[in-house]
Amino acid sequence: MFYNQLSKLEQKQQYISSMRPVLNKRALFSDMSSEFVSPPDPNPYSIVTIKFRSAKNNIDKVYFVCKGEKHLMMKFKSDDLFDYYEYDLQLDDEKVTYYFEVTAGRIVCNYDFRGVAKDVQDYYKFVLVPGQHVPRWAKGAVMYQIYVDRFCNGDPSNDVLTDEYNYIGEHVTKVDDWNKYPAMMGVREFYGGDLQGVIDKMDYLQDLGIDVIYFNPLFVSPSNHKYDIQDYDYIDPHFGKIVDDKGALLEPGQQENRFASRYINRVANKKNLEASNEMFIRVVEEAHKRGMRVILDGVFNHCGSFNKWIDRERIYEEFEGYEKGAYVSADSPYRKYFHFFDECRWPYNPTYDGWWGHDTLPKLNYEASKDLYDYILYIGKKWVSPPFNADGWRLDVAADLGHSPEFNHKFWKDFRKAVREANPEAIVLAEHYGSPKEWIQNGEWDTVMNYDAFMEPVTWFLTGMQKHSDDYREDLYGNADSFWGAMHYHSTAFSGESSYIAMNELSNHDHSRFLTRTNRKVGRVNTLGSQAANEGVNKAVLREAVAIQMTWPGAPTIYYGDEAGVCGFTDPDNRRTYPWGNEDKELIRFHRDMIKIHKESNAFLYGSLKYLASDYNLIGYVRFCDRDHYIIIVNNNDHEIEREFSVWESGIPKRCQVEQIMMTDDTGYTTKVMPHSVLAGKLKLKLPKTSVTILRHREELH
Repeated sequence: MFYNQLSKLEQKQQYISSMRPVLNKRALFSDMSSEFVSPPDPNPYSIVTIKFRSAKNNIDKVYFVCKGEKHLMMKFKSDDLFDYYEYDLQLDDEKVTYYFEVTAGRIVCNYDFRGVAKDVQDYYKFVLVPGQHVPRWAKGAVMYQIYVDRFCNGDPSNDVLTDEYNYIGEHVTKVDDWNKYPAMMGVREFYGGDLQGVIDKMDYLQDLGIDVIYFNPLFVSPSNHKYDIQDYDYIDPHFGKIVDDKGALLEPGQQENRFASRYINRVANKKNLEASNEMFIRVVEEAHKRGMRVILDGVFNHCGSFNKWIDRERIYEEFEGYEKGAYVSADSPYRKYFHFFDECRWPYNPTYDGWWGHDTLPKLNYEASKDLYDYILYIGKKWVSPPFNADGWRLDVAADLGHSPEFNHKFWKDFRKAVREANPEAIVLAEHYGSPKEWIQNGEWDTVMNYDAFMEPVTWFLTGMQKHSDDYREDLYGNADSFWGAMHYHSTAFSGESSYIAMNELSNHDHSRFLTRTNRKVGRVNTLGSQAANEGVNKAVLREAVAIQMTWPGAPTIYYGDEAGVCGFTDPDNRRTYPWGNEDKELIRFHRDMIKIHKESNAFLYGSLKYLASDYNLIGYVRFCDRDHYIIIVNNNDHEIEREFSVWESGIPKRCQVEQIMMTDDTGYTTKVMPHSVLAGKLKLKLPKTSVTILRHREELH
């Protein structure tokens, strides 16, 4: 009755005031960052606080849903834009998966790793693993991968010599021209890079802003890549120090390495081996002095035919102080380290199992030898302990270890435990193709080389190229929906803080250089030639990629020389030398400036990421933590775009000033600070072609 007595204007006003606003789905947010999971790395049987955010006065209820049970979350604070809810979860020692259910009037929706979702899928639930502590120093750490032979020659006296030994059917050669491109069988070519060269360039790495050096394998090995380990106990003297250098080179036409006395003395003489280990100690000490860490490459699923345990090349057969190898003698103490198909072929039994069938890469047979199992655990501990003090391991093709998935999982759990007992702050990360979910979420690896949730989506979106330059996909080039879909799908493999330490590379020793991918040429060095890798490249696209790399969750990892403009098709062309004296200094400055931006805020080290925009050849996102917000917009189109972005859903005030701190385009970049206004929660920008724009909002700017 009272309502009917009101004027039409008064009725309308009362109706409007009683209406619930439409559910603002873009304002709903939670993730695995420390802003929304506290503590982000909880211990078993502790209490962890899970938080959720919605637009202010916009929802009725939000539930924390776990193990089929719904728990009402309580509002604990509000600000001008949002309401915040929390729930205290009592943990046990088991993995927890969860999502959120939001109600607003008759509207009910779910929120999981994808964001707002109609359906609930186990795959996309948030995952929390009690006790899964990752090294704090690795979160957002800027890593630098060094392929030692091609980085810097600091000590010519330890160079591999032409005819020093035979490798895969031909004598090795010393390359005298540092700028020569690698040959197709460049595995036998040695340029002379070594650990002294790394020490000589430590100041350069420090000035660049590097936090971690990741070395490709350093242990004694006949190849320049050293993924065929000869002796896990020692650094290769060709990288380290040769103090006793007697012996002869192989005669022309001589194929048997038992006659390579110069090589044998260099790699088997304990004086050289101990001196080389001392050189590594010095490298780590020099890095630590500068606040940098060191990660070693561990190749444990196979070794090499030169390895002292098998000794196919008869390097150690007559050298004092070594046991007979399993190839040489059936009585070898290492006999069970390998699987032999024919038990009646000794001496010199060639029938051992090779990794992927390669007899140069004997597969290690852990299941048959507890001694081997324990020894590799010892190696894992040895190199992260005094006096060596490395800061962790990168594990080569880790899922290939052993002969069954069950054994594989058991070994890596034991390996990580052993390494952490020796050095509680050591990292254990793995190279892996496909989902690493079952390893990361079961406490076996801390994280991975992030191919699926970084390298590939970024490469497809910006270039349309496959990471080996083996294919071009027009349907994936500039496809923002595919980019976000791949990122969401593959990122669910991580749990807790493992994504913040993932090795985010654009290039590495196995794939083509990213700069070469920008020319969109499909092929390899054997089909197109080395020079083709340099032609038609687009540094503007590389700058876009680097800007994404330095603003995305994880540990941005630079493959040596990428910052200097090095090109190359996939292996072996991607292993060109660092171009000292011929560097692209503008690109180096850009990397240095982007690293500085990356390191200036916790938002990039362990903050949240929120989707902002998606269109053809355009993506936008916000990184935020505490009161810091960074807006990143990538325009990969070949024309300028003017676009309005709604930014308030990311926590940026509806009316404020933001600062442009980086702008790239097809001519270069600028770090000149430029103010922009946010009005009614929206930001209007002109985006140059082939560009990245980075803007910052901080509370003190109000």
